[in-house]
Amino acid sequence: MKSKDIKFLEIRHLRGPNIWTYRPVIEALVDIGDLEDFPSNRIPGFPERLAGFLPSLADHRCSYGEPGGFLRRLQEGTWPAHILEHVTLELQNLAGMPGGFGKARETSTRGVYKVVVRAWHEEVTRSCLYAGRELLLAAIHDEAFDVAGTVERLADLAERRLLGPSTGCIVEAATAKDRRIPFIRLLPTGNLVQLGYGARSRRIWTAESDRTSAIAEGISRDKDLAKTLLGACGVPVPEGRLVESAADAWDAAEEIGLPVVVKPSDGNHARGVFTNLMAREEVESAYAAAVEEGSGVIVERYVRGSEHRLLVIGGKLAAAARGETATVVGDGRSTIDELIDLQINSDPRRGAAEEFPLDVILLAENPVARLEVARQGFTPDSVPAAGREVLIVRSGNHTDDVTDLVHPETAATAALAARIVGLDICGVDLVCEDISRPLDEQRGAIVEVNAGPGLLMHLKPANGQPRPVGRAIVDELFPNGEDGRIPVVGVSGSTGKTAVATLLAGIVGLGGRNTGLACSNGLFVGRRCIDRGDSANWGSANRILMNRTVETAIIENGCDSILDDGLAYDRCQVGIVTNVEPERHFGSHDVSTAEQVFTILRTQVDVVLPGGVAVLNASQPMLVDMAPLCDGEVIFFAADGDLPAVVDHRERGGRAVFVRAGEVILGSPGQDIVLTSLRAIRLTEGGRSAQQVDNVLAAAAAAWALGIAPEIVRTALETATSD
Repeated sequence: MKSKDIKFLEIRHLRGPNIWTYRPVIEALVDIGDLEDFPSNRIPGFPERLAGFLPSLADHRCSYGEPGGFLRRLQEGTWPAHILEHVTLELQNLAGMPGGFGKARETSTRGVYKVVVRAWHEEVTRSCLYAGRELLLAAIHDEAFDVAGTVERLADLAERRLLGPSTGCIVEAATAKDRRIPFIRLLPTGNLVQLGYGARSRRIWTAESDRTSAIAEGISRDKDLAKTLLGACGVPVPEGRLVESAADAWDAAEEIGLPVVVKPSDGNHARGVFTNLMAREEVESAYAAAVEEGSGVIVERYVRGSEHRLLVIGGKLAAAARGETATVVGDGRSTIDELIDLQINSDPRRGAAEEFPLDVILLAENPVARLEVARQGFTPDSVPAAGREVLIVRSGNHTDDVTDLVHPETAATAALAARIVGLDICGVDLVCEDISRPLDEQRGAIVEVNAGPGLLMHLKPANGQPRPVGRAIVDELFPNGEDGRIPVVGVSGSTGKTAVATLLAGIVGLGGRNTGLACSNGLFVGRRCIDRGDSANWGSANRILMNRTVETAIIENGCDSILDDGLAYDRCQVGIVTNVEPERHFGSHDVSTAEQVFTILRTQVDVVLPGGVAVLNASQPMLVDMAPLCDGEVIFFAADGDLPAVVDHRERGGRAVFVRAGEVILGSPGQDIVLTSLRAIRLTEGGRSAQQVDNVLAAAAAAWALGIAPEIVRTALETATSD
């Protein structure tokens, strides 16, 4: 068995809709060699070993449609490529990427398969694929495999490469079925994301948007300035001032009245914030720690009560959370450090990673907690008496959802604070004893206003109801059901793609829209050439969709591009298939049949929006057969308007563009419009060039689908040249 191996011959990242699915996938060409003769039921003990490595494979339904279906297939006999698909998906699941699409299909070469798995992130999925191969081979050869270590490594990679929870929840809300706003991750790592395409797009960076003012963010970072502005506008804030030294901090404390709070003037995430300080030693010690966290230090009145975080989006309260108090109880044997690990950090909700709602508490790294412990007469190594309660953190993570308890006046005050600072997405920190009462009844106050607030506390509260804060941000960025889409036109087919795309770009441009064009002749925005090389590829198309000046995008998609990269867009307004000559595509990517070519080209039709249009060549039976696959309308084009497909289509209320007596006709139910004559269109050589006639008809049909006025289409066609 040692000679049995699994080799990767080629791995592709299909970054958009493809022949397999609408989602990005990794497609691996896998050679299982001699294992073609050894399905799973012919390898003694293999099914049991694999299930031992990954017990959660029991949840996989496989072809039986029920949990345990895949393990049943293992016992009955299935091949390593299919097993690799499931193992890879399960490793992704264990690394924090649940669910996903998978396929394994034979190629024309014996022992060589295509294994396809959902790719949440190319690097992460590749790593899961490689790890899956090693795990599978270990199970085949009855060798040890460190599953726990592998999963930990993959989970760490996923945490570093995938979108963070705040950005992720916004993207998830945007792409949900009831919004379907497309997104583009602008960097391979990090949280800079574009929602929508071209001129209708918006951008987010974690919980900041392109509407988040740099001035407002600067004000929020300057805690003293923010407090001054809030106070001037009548928002309750604690009295206090900037201090210049430890001695000045104590002077300020005496002026304000004890107890006080000492904190950095430009800190964040509550770092270096010391509360309820009563003694000079505490104030001076707190100053020394706070000054390390920022450029200055503020001393202000201590406001009694719990800290609350109110999330304000677009001037409205979206969520509210209350901060926790963390304590330990002595057992007479364990030190403070040990008690923290046993009683606090053992909580499964705590962790160092961003997806955990609660932080791990380490006294060695938390000067605020150390001071709190010291104020009670303890050190980290102290052993409290049995039953003695020790306060560790007075106000730490915001754990409890209290959105429904917030008094309307308090919500209005928080919204006012966000507006004064100028933040569209704002985390307002306030302290009060009872969030259900107005602040002025209890001397409550707003202590900070923050840009880019964390959303995890509202998504995964330790207690209470999760809040749809991602959806609230999306609704603010895209009000009234806006989807962030510009008209996107995809052009595919065997020939004529470049000509049709170029001709259509001229028509759209003449209509006054700034048009982005990615085709074999280059990359264009308006009349400006960005790149003269072949730009009929995913990368160039993506550049068009990222360009926020582009009002209409026209993108050429050859069969090779679809097979190599997938489409650059999730859906399109207009999808054109110019024609099909199956034999042109044979020999590449293991394509050898007309049915395979059909599968490739239908990708362009599959992604047409329900309100969009597929433009198809009615003279080609294969393309006529594609029409029912379109979620939107179909416009047929053909030089012969009497073709049965055209006649039948029109009788059923469909639109068509065709030639009659040398004239280009826009045919709709009950009305035919003469667009122009072929003699007037120089490109067609008076109608003698059949290929150019088809190109003109396809472009005219697409322009009609885009709602461009016939007179504009006519002018553009009659003035077009082959240059």
